[in-house]
Amino acid sequence: MRVSLFITCLGDLFYVNAGKATVGLLERFGCEVDFPETQTCCGQPAYNSGYQKNTKDAAKNMIRTFADSDYVVSPSGSCVYMLHEYESLFKDEPEWREKAKSLAEKAYELTQFLTEVLEIEDTGSKYNGKATYHTSCHMTRLLGVKDAPFKLLKNVQGLELIDLPNRQDCCGFGGTFSVKMPAISEQMVDEKIEHVNETEAEVLIGADAGCLMQIGGRLSRKDKPIKVMHIAEILNSRGDD
Repeated sequence: MRVSLFITCLGDLFYVNAGKATVGLLERFGCEVDFPETQTCCGQPAYNSGYQKNTKDAAKNMIRTFADSDYVVSPSGSCVYMLHEYESLFKDEPEWREKAKSLAEKAYELTQFLTEVLEIEDTGSKYNGKATYHTSCHMTRLLGVKDAPFKLLKNVQGLELIDLPNRQDCCGFGGTFSVKMPAISEQMVDEKIEHVNETEAEVLIGADAGCLMQIGGRLSRKDKPIKVMHIAEILNSRGDD
């Protein structure tokens, strides 16, 4: 099947290896992956800040970009959810609302696509280490992808997965929230790190680059020797890392 990669801004600029791992996984399971070069930001930062017109401009570009795609897959539940939000954004514009609906119906977060569309729960990956998994807010609460990451991670050979206490709590990133409310954001991520430390994990795994950047940055500032990895990297690992 033909799959278009929606890389996202953070994936393109900061988490290139997650993007490479995503492509590697999809190709391994028979997908033909293309990369539409006209894709840009999905518009979520503008949308969350109340800039509707700017969001619509970005949304229309993304709708046009992926109009001919069979499936759109991304290593970010948060950004995929934004594609699903376009239908509401264009509620007063019937033509664009229908186009937005068509995009939402074929847009998937990576682990969601693997388990629901490809019906895969074992990627044949190997990663030796003790890890814990952070559940991101948009992916679990809004997109509704809760079990897929755990179904896949439990089958990673050599991986000891420890449950993260209060894993449902926000890490404090929240896109523009961390910029507008830095003091509160800092307290939230510090609490998250305390729970990560409780697990004694060597690796923190996540499925959203924003969360990984927030938690990873704070771990670095606190000189905590905990590696931060995107779930795509774990699922594409062959045990050589």
